[in-house]
Amino acid sequence: MRLKSWLTILFLAIPALAGAERIKDLASIAGVRDNQLIGYGLVVGLNGTGDKTKFTGQTLRNMLARLGITLPPGVNPKSKNVAAVSVHAVLPPFAKPGQTIDVTVSSIGDAKSLRGGSLLMTPLKGIDGQVYAIAQGNLIVGGLTAEGRDGSRITVNIPSVGRIPNGATVERAVPNPFSHAKYLTLNLHRPDFTTAQRIAAAINQVLGPDTARPLDSASVRVGAPVDPAQKVAFVSMIENMEVKPGEAPAKVIVNSRTGTVVISRHVRVRPAAVSHGNLVVTIRENPEVSQPPPLSGGTTAVVPRSDVSVEEEGRHMFVFDPGVSLNDLVRAVNQVGAAPSDLVAILEALKSAGALEAELIVI
Repeated sequence: MRLKSWLTILFLAIPALAGAERIKDLASIAGVRDNQLIGYGLVVGLNGTGDKTKFTGQTLRNMLARLGITLPPGVNPKSKNVAAVSVHAVLPPFAKPGQTIDVTVSSIGDAKSLRGGSLLMTPLKGIDGQVYAIAQGNLIVGGLTAEGRDGSRITVNIPSVGRIPNGATVERAVPNPFSHAKYLTLNLHRPDFTTAQRIAAAINQVLGPDTARPLDSASVRVGAPVDPAQKVAFVSMIENMEVKPGEAPAKVIVNSRTGTVVISRHVRVRPAAVSHGNLVVTIRENPEVSQPPPLSGGTTAVVPRSDVSVEEEGRHMFVFDPGVSLNDLVRAVNQVGAAPSDLVAILEALKSAGALEAELIVI
């Protein structure tokens, strides 16, 4: 009851800031993360859409040998109803033995479709080579394929990949330092010194001085209770605190493939004069027919004729005053009717002239 009353008082004491975000949305706790698992197995029960690779037959032979069935030497068990697959899954943090997770099954041979197949028991291993889950079950495949006798074929989506919801059972928990660590480290999703300082200040304002200390632009260390139950309540309180993050630096991002230009709000332009115009060259082909005089013995011929015209768009020069903001920049460029590609050229020229006070990033 005392702990609940204490948390209630602290939640009421947290001020609501305009434009603030929760610490939960700004940072994550170091060590609390997902872990990738991978395995190799067999999918059986296919309707003749399996693969014909050698390693599939070798895998099937090994499985039958473990089940007590010995095939004669030199016999390759070629079955069109079996496919070799890779199985991968994501093990969430704090997953306990007995819980289930989703798995994705992908063909690694020449199987045409996994539709209607069942995955046999497949161990899923982590990066350390230990088995953390066991996968098995019927596949759900969103794609399909159909083929006619004349060779015509139609494929919808990807029939060689399927999923098994809750198809793997966790067998081992991943060690996590959360329960016994004396300190918690908050890792910012977007490193920023201002945001790190504000997070530490917000925590210290509520929990007392020296509770949190920024380590760098991406990490904040927070002292935590030793008792795991109190630590869960402690983290719940911290992640719901609201902090106004620091504003990103001035950037202009240009996508050279699509012509998309994104300009942040702090972009400024120094005094500069810009003149931009396009030179349009038009070539029209107007072929003429040459008809010979009567009784001249000549032949009718087509004579090529090209009309070439050059037109230069007369666009006015515009001047940027000191400290021009984003709105003024966009308005000035729109007045001359510049297209996205033209805007990219103008921004690059301003950056080269030293008049663009922003980082120009081309992706």
